[in-house]
Amino acid sequence: MLLHLIRHPQPVIGKGLCYGSSDLAVTEEDCRAVLEQVQPVLPPHAPLYSSPLQRCVFLAEPLAAALNAGPVRYDPRLMEMHFGTWEQCAWDDLPRAEIDQWAADVVGYRPGGGENVLHVAQRIDAFCTDLLSRGHGQAIIVCHAGTIRMLQARALNLSVPKMAEHAAINAHAIAFGEVLTLQL
Repeated sequence: MLLHLIRHPQPVIGKGLCYGSSDLAVTEEDCRAVLEQVQPVLPPHAPLYSSPLQRCVFLAEPLAAALNAGPVRYDPRLMEMHFGTWEQCAWDDLPRAEIDQWAADVVGYRPGGGENVLHVAQRIDAFCTDLLSRGHGQAIIVCHAGTIRMLQARALNLSVPKMAEHAAINAHAIAFGEVLTLQL
């Protein structure tokens, strides 16, 4: 199955803040710009899946209409990692000891008491298993940078623990509105 992954537009939030699964808005202008950029490179009529967070919804809805993709299929398993009490805190203000604990166990540590990377890998793996069972030849997914890295790890046919490890240590930059295509 061919997956076309799109990172949401830049959310409306200050620089340097941890926002994981916080439900943040995006501007109409940014959504229009991303829509104009991605629509020409995406297949029409392919099913479109999205994180239910509004920074994805605001792109997914007009994109589905433009591509005649039918209704958007929202799936909470596509949400970004939940950072617990770290959500919307400045990265520079987080306790150094907690950052060090996370660095020592990037897969198992639960930043701010939220999710750990292993849990994210489990939900992405479950989403992919369900998606593959639907028999689509291709699909479009509007989601988040962390989710995209996890989907890339899943496409390598790694075990769930190895998916989590791979995504955690390969945190390459993914631009807002960027499209990545991979074979699942």
